[in-house]
Amino acid sequence: MPYDPTKLQDWQISEAAETNMPSHEEWRDRLGLERDELIPMGRIAKLNFLKIIERLGNRPDGKYIEVTAITPTPLGEGKSTTSIGLLEGLGKRGLHVGGCLRQPSGGPTMNIKGTAAGGGNALLIPIAELSLGLTGDINDIMNAHNLAMVAMTARMQHERNYTDEQLLRLSHMRRLDIDPTRVQMGWVIDFCAQSLRNIIIGLGGRKDGYTMQSRFDIVASSECMAILSIAKDLADLRERMGKITVAFDKTGKPITTGDLEVAGAMCAWMRNTINPTLVCTAEYQPCMIHAGPFANIAIGQSSIIGDRIGLKMFDYHVTESGFAADIGFEKFWNVKCRLSGLKPNVSVLTTTVRALKMHGGGPRVVPGLPLPEEYTRENLAMLEKGLPNMLHHINIIRKSGINPVVCINVFQTDTRDEIAMIKRAAEQAGARCAASTHWAYGGEGALELADAVIDACHDTVDFRYLYPLEMRLRDRVELIAREIYGADGVLWAPEAEAKAKMLENNPEYSDYETIMVKTQLSLSHDPSLKGVPKGWLLPIRDILIYSGAKFLCPCAGSISLMPGTGSNPAFRRVDVDVTTGEVTGLF
Repeated sequence: MPYDPTKLQDWQISEAAETNMPSHEEWRDRLGLERDELIPMGRIAKLNFLKIIERLGNRPDGKYIEVTAITPTPLGEGKSTTSIGLLEGLGKRGLHVGGCLRQPSGGPTMNIKGTAAGGGNALLIPIAELSLGLTGDINDIMNAHNLAMVAMTARMQHERNYTDEQLLRLSHMRRLDIDPTRVQMGWVIDFCAQSLRNIIIGLGGRKDGYTMQSRFDIVASSECMAILSIAKDLADLRERMGKITVAFDKTGKPITTGDLEVAGAMCAWMRNTINPTLVCTAEYQPCMIHAGPFANIAIGQSSIIGDRIGLKMFDYHVTESGFAADIGFEKFWNVKCRLSGLKPNVSVLTTTVRALKMHGGGPRVVPGLPLPEEYTRENLAMLEKGLPNMLHHINIIRKSGINPVVCINVFQTDTRDEIAMIKRAAEQAGARCAASTHWAYGGEGALELADAVIDACHDTVDFRYLYPLEMRLRDRVELIAREIYGADGVLWAPEAEAKAKMLENNPEYSDYETIMVKTQLSLSHDPSLKGVPKGWLLPIRDILIYSGAKFLCPCAGSISLMPGTGSNPAFRRVDVDVTTGEVTGLF
């Protein structure tokens, strides 16, 4: 019997569901795991990836289901909730199902959007552990990343204070001669802290560090997180950690974590992150949590490791890509699948009446302020004007050879005629479409969606990449801009174009993947342009180099790697019951 989410908050639903959460022994039995393949960590556990994949490596893969979305409002359209509801719906059909979703970041959890644990009856539990650090992966990534910055800034200070002979005698160090104006990395923290976007470090005396401009980014954008998302195993992670470019020297040569002799210690901090964490839905379907969010400024995918073992353990495996299909699905399709060699059976396109009305000319949606009444009253004309955004995303997915399933994530204020209009448009475009009330009813509300996904999994998929890896960087960006975003072309800043030419002419970067950095709030680079913008160019202002992950990241527009905290953040409502120790107020 589902809980009533109109009367109970998410943390209360989680608290009630946790009373029947399977024990570690029950999980071993249900998942067919050996004793040493599940690593207990309080009420939750990690899965020993290497042992599971070694034992199950020859087992046929299950069905591979990816979940994405249309261009969202700033509030999000429930992609994680849809993923969880789909797990519950497939479970209601008696199928052996599981998934792998991304770990919630403390930034959104303590900000406007709230945790990525889902909501209502489509919820992952235990919500407190899931939302507040889980088993420490993000903290370990933060420490590993910041240790590289500690190593670099200390090295710069000591090279300034000592001669070459003194450096060699004191610490067996050679001079790296790092250029302080060409430092690639900043520090990271797992909160949305706009006041840390631009900082000066090393103020004080000669013993207080090297004075220079620096910055903080959010942890999800760290190259260490990117490496965890794509690593094949611990050996691969260790090798990539030593190739991260931290800065350049005064001759233009890259200075890596290997040069700083810090990669081994960074890997030591991250040694436990290699194993996904096991949680479950409020209806007790298993779900792994591995890697991080923010596909607008990072790869934003649940890990290749999680998907590999999920496809071996489950008959149906659900994974999630960040934000909309122009961002998250494009990276899933052209980067994650290329690196993993895995091919999806279907993609689910999460859609809401609310977002389509916004794209149809609805008033501005401002996080923290009440939703304008246009979004809670029937308005078929506004909805119809917004449908092209959904159709554009259907076409993006189709370019990969997949025919998507459109999921209408139904809100209580949506009307029957509004839902029918979306269904007609999706089906006329040749896509399957299902309305899902998983927030209100859990698995029972997601049966229509589950059936559509099961049906789609029997389709023949002619999966193909948008571009070959041999295509040069500028041509890839042009193709993505035109074919995925709908731009008329690309406008390169002179510095960015010069950097692109340098990278194209250096064989070392010939096999690097392309990870676009762009706003999630529009198909364009401008978050104010809704619907399907026409007659525009994509401006590229810089290219970030992730040499450990082997990513080149063209940056479009003025997007920042550090989001900001809004005026009415979620942390105002989070507290602890001092009698029971239970966390309250999470949503």
